Amino acid sequence: MARPTNVRSRRKLINPVFHLQTKEEDDSQLTKGIIKIVRRTGQLNLSGRSLANVPERMFTMYELTDEDTAKYIDFNKEPEEENWWQFKPLTYLDLSSNVLQEIPGQIGMFEDLTVLNLQDNNITSLPPEIGKLTKLTKLNLSHNKINLLPKEFYNLIELQVLSMAHNNLEKLSKHFGDLVMLQQLDLSHNVLTKLPSGMGFLVRLTEINLSHNKLIELPPDLVNLRGLLKLDVTHNDLVYLPKMEELTKLQFLYAQHNNIEEIPDFEGCTHLQQIYFGNNYIKEVSAEFCENMSNLKILELRDNKIETIPNEIAMLQHLIRLDLTNNDLTDLPHSLGLLAHLQNLQVEGNKLKKIRADIIKGGTIRILKHLKEKLDSEEYENIPKASSNVAHEPKTFPDRYTMKHSRALNLTMKQLTTVPDEVFEEAKTAEVTIVDLCKNKFPSVPGGLKLIAENLTELNLSMNSLTEIPEFISECSKLKYFDVGNNLLSNLPDCLSALISLRELVLSTNRFSSVPQCVYSMVGLEILLASDNKITEIDVEGLQNLKRIATLDLTNNNISQIPPQLGNMTQLRSVELKGNCFRQPRYAILDQGTASVLSYLRDKIPK
Repeated sequence: MARPTNVRSRRKLINPVFHLQTKEEDDSQLTKGIIKIVRRTGQLNLSGRSLANVPERMFTMYELTDEDTAKYIDFNKEPEEENWWQFKPLTYLDLSSNVLQEIPGQIGMFEDLTVLNLQDNNITSLPPEIGKLTKLTKLNLSHNKINLLPKEFYNLIELQVLSMAHNNLEKLSKHFGDLVMLQQLDLSHNVLTKLPSGMGFLVRLTEINLSHNKLIELPPDLVNLRGLLKLDVTHNDLVYLPKMEELTKLQFLYAQHNNIEEIPDFEGCTHLQQIYFGNNYIKEVSAEFCENMSNLKILELRDNKIETIPNEIAMLQHLIRLDLTNNDLTDLPHSLGLLAHLQNLQVEGNKLKKIRADIIKGGTIRILKHLKEKLDSEEYENIPKASSNVAHEPKTFPDRYTMKHSRALNLTMKQLTTVPDEVFEEAKTAEVTIVDLCKNKFPSVPGGLKLIAENLTELNLSMNSLTEIPEFISECSKLKYFDVGNNLLSNLPDCLSALISLRELVLSTNRFSSVPQCVYSMVGLEILLASDNKITEIDVEGLQNLKRIATLDLTNNNISQIPPQLGNMTQLRSVELKGNCFRQPRYAILDQGTASVLSYLRDKIPK
């Protein structure tokens, strides 16, 4: 007989072996102490209590008995403190992570509710009385078994955030468009085959997640959502996408794992930063597409049928990552070498005939350098310049409203050498957490950055002329991503060891002769990229302090020997060592992947 586990599953399945609590047991969860807190705060949290039924006491907890009255009156208190009768109405209710199968109609009595969390239960339907909760602004119904919404549901016209992910929804009413205050909508992991045309009325939407459904098309009026920032339609059956030209604020588009045959018209979508079209049937990247995507940073086109890339790809001057893995490419345009901002180019799984295998194995920088060397003057003259497609020059520094909306200070590719302190003062007021200063000409890190150091989670200083990193960066205690690649650095200050929340550190393309010692104290580090430096050895003892390290890139350095003890770091999922001068392991072993490399190294450890 299997030994019972102590781990409680997040999803609780009802079966004859599972002991469902009785109504009396469910009622006992709502103690007098909890009721007193509810009356005082207007908030009730009964999450994760194995409730099979909503406690009946919940619907009478605002009724006072004689015993309650006597208990609450205290003649020793000052008169103004005897506010025992002034209870706050219930505004927050959390019944998530239980085994509820239904919600009783009495839920409609809590007409002051603004937040209701019912996720992770076994609810199959909602009562009509749900429509009485007209003050609801946030409703979470994800991870249930709901297949149909009652018509009264569409009375919730104040809803701003609605999550119905992981249910059994087959269709939505045309009245869904009545929820005009919606800003975030998650309908992922259902069985929807189409969306109602009324979706176009939800003009306040900024995020929609429609992934993992069975959609074969999107409603044409979806393009009316001019405030939309993020659209996710991955894992559906879409053959095409409608013209996106009206979605002028769209920044993120996820459309992987569909049946899409061509890239839609993005003219006017000048704010698009990330596009994901992997695992489709796209055959072509048009010149018109490249001309309209001047601000694109990530373009993912892996696992398609693309045969050629146009020279106009050079117009994507902000591009950081381009994934062309597993297509039908036989050559790459030389103009790719002009994308100085490109940090990650993936071309594996193609039949490239005009580029040597050792160049491809050398990584992104090696490929781009090769392509740029092959670019002759005639080709260069025939490549359209990105600036010709820009109607006007953007402001050098974003205003407070822009930063407040995005929580980011983005100053990429502005040829800056300094930033006024006033900009960082505005950023502090806007509660900025992300700063991107890459692709400029900074000789030193702007001192004003110290004003927002304690709030930063991402900092990109790559592609400048930095020779040192100031010590105040150690005050960025919340920093998770730090990129100083493509500078003139040879060391980092020891005090950066305080960055224990850091998950990803990019040191690539600098002048480091070794990985700085402070790095080995960044205990939260998961990704360390240090390619294209002058590193001569691998400090395994230091790396072993990084218990979470999963990705290590030491490509194109001066490493002459790989310590066998590196093989014991089995938590590594990706190790890149190509482009160094060691003899062992051979490239044939490196090509077999990280697991093979680590296994080979372990076998070399002296016994």
